[in-house]
Amino acid sequence: MNGTETRRRAHPSTNGKSSGTAEEPGQWGRAWEVDWFSLLGVISLLCFAPFIVFYFIMACDQYQCSVMEPFLDLVSGEATLGSVFERSASFTWSAAKIYAIWVSFQVFLYMCIPDVLHMVIPGYVGGVQDGARTPAGLINKYEINGLQCWLITHVLWVANAHYFHWFSPTIIIDNWIPLLWCTNILGYAVSTFAFIKAYLFPTNAEDCKFTGNVFYNYMMGIEFNPRIGKWFDFKLFFNGRPGIVAWTLINLSYMAKQQELYGHVTNSMILVNVLQAIYVLDFFWNEAWYLKTIDICHDHFGWYLGWGDCVWLPYLYTLQGLYLVYHPVQLSQLHALSVLLLGLAGYYIFRSTNHQKDLFRRTEGQCSIWGNKPSYIECSYKSSDGEIHKSKLLTSGFWGVARHLNYTGDLMGSLAYCAACGFGHLHPYFYIVYMTILLVHRCVRDEHRCSSKYGKDWKKYTDAVSYRLIPGVF
Repeated sequence: MNGTETRRRAHPSTNGKSSGTAEEPGQWGRAWEVDWFSLLGVISLLCFAPFIVFYFIMACDQYQCSVMEPFLDLVSGEATLGSVFERSASFTWSAAKIYAIWVSFQVFLYMCIPDVLHMVIPGYVGGVQDGARTPAGLINKYEINGLQCWLITHVLWVANAHYFHWFSPTIIIDNWIPLLWCTNILGYAVSTFAFIKAYLFPTNAEDCKFTGNVFYNYMMGIEFNPRIGKWFDFKLFFNGRPGIVAWTLINLSYMAKQQELYGHVTNSMILVNVLQAIYVLDFFWNEAWYLKTIDICHDHFGWYLGWGDCVWLPYLYTLQGLYLVYHPVQLSQLHALSVLLLGLAGYYIFRSTNHQKDLFRRTEGQCSIWGNKPSYIECSYKSSDGEIHKSKLLTSGFWGVARHLNYTGDLMGSLAYCAACGFGHLHPYFYIVYMTILLVHRCVRDEHRCSSKYGKDWKKYTDAVSYRLIPGVF
């Protein structure tokens, strides 16, 4: 959704029917029904997603990042799942201690140190901010301090590497597979706790969604915004802290390992660190804006977010750096420059598109986009508390070119990360394949919800902006 919102209550008329609009607005809420196809997809992900993560990490650990060789060994019988697991590092208490300290430290930063950066950095929006309206009509408050958490964490990391020497900068990759088991334990524990909590003591029962299918409920979540106390929000913390703060630290650990093994750091490793750091810093600089995205506005909190943020994100989003530890690719100047330009162009489209939407929302359409007054389509929808709301969907600027051009920019950046690794193996290119599937699915899922939410108004919008991702193609 890319517009501003207002609201008014539907007043009953004398005949008992709602008055004030010619058409009944669309009802807001989870749009997907649990048909057999959806159920099959849910069970498949629950079964195979953990195996996919292990497969790609194991491929580097045992097969020098070859994607096909372990598969061929398993098919031919030269290796078995048992022998592969036996050769892999197992759970260790030292890794558990490292991970427990890490998560506890991030909880401490999130809960105990209110943001001060918004007081000293012009243009940065932090501190207590309102989230988007939930399907039940509530507006939650959030403590936005992600950039501060990231800076404190990385200052301590750099200080340790250069002055204190409490631990090796390679501590993460040196314990990479034992840490995998620890992240899985937390991911499943958090997902299971959220599942049980929704039944026994939900934060807001009106925002819970029960489909009647236990697998779907567990994976996609029941509670919309599960919380402990007033401020510990599961969505914001797990989306933005253990995984994304760690993302750049993991890459730094890969860089340190490459230096340790080969005596130098390749330009490909520097490119991956820089481009992905730009993305991470952008996330935290715009964390207040993130409260209006699909993860917070539409997704319920279940295994999809809980396990995904703890395991899938830190392990599969960092495959490029891991690959470069095993294959220290030194790119030609032309190749390196092309990758840098692709990544920066993708970031520009991604950020500019989102900035236009945010500007349009904040000013309620009273702004200039590409030098002109923005055009939009006004829509109506109803939340579950019976209130009717108005929303303006932007059709100017990048949002007049395609309905999800921010995703297009995201995909360009993702391709740049992969291209920085050269073309010797398929392994680092899993990320662009995954991101394409994810974002295309998000397009379809988001538009299905918007169609249910806005009804005929959404059809007017799609008629005005015909393409989803690539103008003239899709």
